[in-house]
Amino acid sequence: MNFDLADLRGFLAVADLGSFSAAAQAMHLSQSALSRRVDKLETALGVQLFERTTRKVELSTIGRGFVPRARNVLNELENALIGFHDLSHRLSGEVTIACVPSAVGYFLPDVIAQYHAKYPGIRIRVIDESSSTILTVVARGEADFGLTYIGTQDSEVVFQPLLEEDFIVALRVGHPLTVRPSLTWDDLSGSDYISLAQGSGNRFLIDQALAKRDVCPRSFCEVKHVPALVSLVEAGLGIGVVPKLAMPADGHPTLVTRPLTQPSISRSLGLISRRGRALSPVAQLLFDLLMTRRKLSV
Repeated sequence: MNFDLADLRGFLAVADLGSFSAAAQAMHLSQSALSRRVDKLETALGVQLFERTTRKVELSTIGRGFVPRARNVLNELENALIGFHDLSHRLSGEVTIACVPSAVGYFLPDVIAQYHAKYPGIRIRVIDESSSTILTVVARGEADFGLTYIGTQDSEVVFQPLLEEDFIVALRVGHPLTVRPSLTWDDLSGSDYISLAQGSGNRFLIDQALAKRDVCPRSFCEVKHVPALVSLVEAGLGIGVVPKLAMPADGHPTLVTRPLTQPSISRSLGLISRRGRALSPVAQLLFDLLMTRRKLSV
């Protein structure tokens, strides 16, 4: 049959994303080039894999049945290649991981370095977005898997915990509250307080923990992402409550942290993947490396 693996990858990309334009963008191809790959595959098989209209594209009945077979072919080939050490440097492709910004620094640098050293031909794409966005892109198949703290109850994904992480108070060196070994929520009320914006996953966890307590300090400034909050604290604008992993290691010249109690708040960080869909072998390798970071708490 006159088709190749690139044609199969193109077909699966369109099937997963439900759009030629989205699949072309994900594969770094023009839409016309991707269409030619799918046309070539359909011609070789002698069947129509997609039902196309001016508004949408859907898998045909035959196309739906062909998806698992095409995926198995690619997975089997990649598994075979990975089994040969001398071929690991020749593997190519792309792995997409979605990760909440506050966890990027702790989890990804060492793991990506190890992965890239062993499989330099595989391109790694990181989507650093909010927890809700990560859940969406994983459920839609736009990312192979995600690293986040929501999804434990979502029926479309499987959540595998890595660690439990406390929320702490971020302060600039020299702030009056740094003289205390730990802080309560009441202690924060007299300082300029920077909060995460309504709608963010971390803000939801904080609001949920404080729902029955009239202790939440009033903020004068809101930001969407945790790294932005840390930057404002470092600039001396105020204090904030953030996940522990978002802060630099001990010994930072301008930032310090203090434990937070009454109430204490934590979040469970873990890996999410689409329920009922196996990861590709190259994505599974990165997934497994991240699982080695698993610990009880931090």
